[in-house]
Amino acid sequence: MSGILLKDSQVILGIDPGTLVMGYGLISANKSNVSLIEMGVLQLGKYKDHSERLHHIFRKMESLIQLHRPTAVAIEAPFFGKNVQSMLKLGRAQGVAMAAAMMGGLQPTEYSPRKVKQSVTGRGNATKEQVWSMLQHTLNIVEDVKFMDATDAVAVALCHHYQFRPEFILAEPAIKVPTATKKKADTWATFISQNPGRVK
Repeated sequence: MSGILLKDSQVILGIDPGTLVMGYGLISANKSNVSLIEMGVLQLGKYKDHSERLHHIFRKMESLIQLHRPTAVAIEAPFFGKNVQSMLKLGRAQGVAMAAAMMGGLQPTEYSPRKVKQSVTGRGNATKEQVWSMLQHTLNIVEDVKFMDATDAVAVALCHHYQFRPEFILAEPAIKVPTATKKKADTWATFISQNPGRVK
């Protein structure tokens, strides 16, 4: 976190980095209101070369910064998975987005996926659909979206706003996320029978 207090009126650019689809969302926020400016995705699957995809990410970031003049940039941190190559490529995409932000005079801030969900819905294990429902409620969005990458980016931007404007967080989230209940395995044999895909 940058540690820099946000201005009373600001524009926050949220980024959900990806090597096939990069989501972006911009919100306008002040002491009493938060509203959506724009959200969308940059589709990169048509570019076969990974370096070319990184180039388009950088150019898109430049374009968004020049057009909307954001006062802050928030980026979702990569989710650590098992595929090392995918993680490496995702990390590069995130790094390029961060470099573009810094070239634009902005200090990007990272947030984990769990932190974003917790800030927006009150539940760190919320689904993408539940996050989107809360965004619609909070930002008065009526239209639907095709790509959850865009809504994830808006959620990152809103999460960043909440870190400095905690009074905006509802005491009771509009989205009630049911807590998953799992039966505990009484024995190792029971665990194996219930979870065959997790033991190899």
